Amino acid sequence: SVYRMIDTAEAYGNEKEVGAGIKASGMDRKKLFLVTKVNFKSYENAEQTVLQSLENLQTDYIDLLLLHWPFANYYAAWRSLEKLYTEGKVRAIGVSNFGPDRYLDIQHFASVKPAVNQIETHVFQQQKLAREYLKKYGCQIESWGPFAEGRKDMFTNPVLTAIGAKYGKTAAQTALRFLLQSDVVIIPKSVHKERMQQNFELFDFTLSAEDMAAIEALDGGESLFFSHYDPKTVEWFMSIL
Repeated sequence: SVYRMIDTAEAYGNEKEVGAGIKASGMDRKKLFLVTKVNFKSYENAEQTVLQSLENLQTDYIDLLLLHWPFANYYAAWRSLEKLYTEGKVRAIGVSNFGPDRYLDIQHFASVKPAVNQIETHVFQQQKLAREYLKKYGCQIESWGPFAEGRKDMFTNPVLTAIGAKYGKTAAQTALRFLLQSDVVIIPKSVHKERMQQNFELFDFTLSAEDMAAIEALDGGESLFFSHYDPKTVEWFMSIL
């Protein structure tokens, strides 16, 4: 099995390394799905930022380009992304970390509607309200942090462990399968080869309706990291502008 999707961002500071890695791999660019994000500090010059990302990634197009945060002048940035999309430098455009209110705002006035919203989504924050509105308007939800980065002892959670045991699967695999069956695109992160392989092994079992209901009950409905609605969080983001 080979991972074909690479998710990076300007804010991660590793686009040059990703570009060099792709080149060194010898992989046919057409067989990769490359995602990057525009940092909110660059929204005023989003087009130039994306052109720099293209150079850093050593590619002439990006498969999916996202606005990284719902702050600063994201309307101006979106117009730039629409232009890049029209020019073919970007194959699809979307947003990241946009709550239902901000998502509805931008999609209503956009000429090119967001194709994807990448937001924190896992068994403890299932984004039920966001998923309702994203589905209504034809936007695909994509999970960052599908393992909740191990918070709340996710890898040993008794509900996930017991359900997984019925299928010979781990708690982690059970959590990922739950998201897949909830029509959530997942990007699990790991630096361990064996766990990367396990993350592929999700298509030889199906959770029952009873299993799904038990996992749905784990939803706390709140972020385990930070809320974009929290004034203190917003102040922190503004402080690094």
